[in-house]
Amino acid sequence: MSSRKYSKELVDGPNQAASRSMLRGVGFTTEDFSKPFIGIASTGAKVTPCNMHLNQLSEVVESSVNSSGGKGVLFNTITVSDGISMGTQGMKYSLVSREVIADSIETVVGCLAYDGLITVGGCDKNMPGCLIGMARLNRPSIFIYGGSIKPSDENTDYVTVLEKVGEFSKGKIDEEQLIHYEKVSVEGPGSCGGMYTANTMASSIEALGMSLPGSSSQDAVSDSKKDDCVNAGNAIMNLLERDIKPSDIMTREAFENAITVVIALGGSTNAVLHLLAIAHSIGVDLCLDDFTEIGKRTPVLANLKPFGDHYMSELNANGGIQPMMKALLDKGLLNGKCMTVTGKTLAENLEGVQPYKNDKIIKSFDNPIKADSHLRILYGNLAKDGAVAKITGKEGTSFEGKAKVFNSEEEGVEAILSNSIKDGDVIVIRYEGPKGGPGMREMLKPTSAIMGLGLGEKVAFITDGRFSGGTHGFVVGHISPEAADGGLIAMIEDGDKILIDAENDQLILKVDDEEINRRESNWKNPIKKPKKGVLAKYAKSVKSASLGAITD
Repeated sequence: MSSRKYSKELVDGPNQAASRSMLRGVGFTTEDFSKPFIGIASTGAKVTPCNMHLNQLSEVVESSVNSSGGKGVLFNTITVSDGISMGTQGMKYSLVSREVIADSIETVVGCLAYDGLITVGGCDKNMPGCLIGMARLNRPSIFIYGGSIKPSDENTDYVTVLEKVGEFSKGKIDEEQLIHYEKVSVEGPGSCGGMYTANTMASSIEALGMSLPGSSSQDAVSDSKKDDCVNAGNAIMNLLERDIKPSDIMTREAFENAITVVIALGGSTNAVLHLLAIAHSIGVDLCLDDFTEIGKRTPVLANLKPFGDHYMSELNANGGIQPMMKALLDKGLLNGKCMTVTGKTLAENLEGVQPYKNDKIIKSFDNPIKADSHLRILYGNLAKDGAVAKITGKEGTSFEGKAKVFNSEEEGVEAILSNSIKDGDVIVIRYEGPKGGPGMREMLKPTSAIMGLGLGEKVAFITDGRFSGGTHGFVVGHISPEAADGGLIAMIEDGDKILIDAENDQLILKVDDEEINRRESNWKNPIKKPKKGVLAKYAKSVKSASLGAITD
């Protein structure tokens, strides 16, 4: 099959002279028209440290493609910052941006007939956005991760600052100390440095086979990250020559590999949402229960933040995720036959990978952080369609308490920081789901405040919204059906008893059926929906979190 499957229709023959003329205007030569066109989608922008360097990396990719026999065409898509917008109304646009990014990549590549695609992403929503766009287009494609930021000289990061806000509200530190942490904790380019959502998604994409080996753990500012970009040119030309497409790589078995790696790394709950959505886009049948089944046989091995001690940069210095993947493969927990963007199988990529020199960061199978998954899929009258909990066991595995109910994140944060939450409370923040928000905001601000106040093991938190990868504690999100759809979470009242059981995977509201029926008959949605704009479109099209909050 020709490696110019799409571009030849755009530029070949006398009838396409006008198209060629436009392309000459942006620097195409006569020789370029006979080369495969490779779209290079950069999510680079100066709006966030995660992405501030990606345009420079994308230019390296463009040069690599051109020197490898293709014609690279660089274009941009958007990114937003969860870290900056966290806890504000702006956070409603975060998950929405995943769809905007996927739509924009599909639009540009579909319109301009690129034969292959390389995307360069950094912050957590633009990575799955890139993968969804690649899946829809199904042309030879590679994802490049922008890399991780290093912790400060004081071993702090962005999540540290949020937790210090909780300490400040309790009087443990003063404002001058808080500002000090604010100033020193985020310096230079790169995504947040723990096993938060960005590094979780980067790792899952590498395990999925869609990025080059080592891409997920490299430091943002490093020679290895530049090499990742340089190597992309030959790699995409190889995929074109062999006609290896995302559908050949992102198979059911590859998604199982990705889930296994996410669990072993102690990754973010957002991976559940995003992997479901990516699988839907490529036509792979994946559901919440797959995370449970894979979780039964997969231990948590990584001693990484937020609940562990180490950063991604430390893991990178010790070999990245490949030695862990090799160990999982040798243990029979990964499928080595899956194809990858190298043109080789996963097993071939991992051949010769040496084990870690010690088990300081990645524990052995004999001494895991947790014997099975920290990602628990809960069901019960409060979550008939499922909910996602992130429970490492440090918090215990069961919690029963009385509800403190809030109809927005702002209300909940105000109560937490005013010391209105007591031991044994189950904080309920609702109407923050995909439709209800709309946009399914992340709840890092309230959960970090809880940790800063020293309540991490004393209270629980449930929501139809979601959590940042930086969240830790006894938390349950993605509750479906959500409050805006009349889910039972909308019927909870202050003082109701709620059981969270991560051993039996249950989420139960302990109120009798007669009372529940009475509340349901009187319920009216108190939230006003946006009437126009991207949030209104999203609220109309988005599906349940249990399906990945997909929009198509």
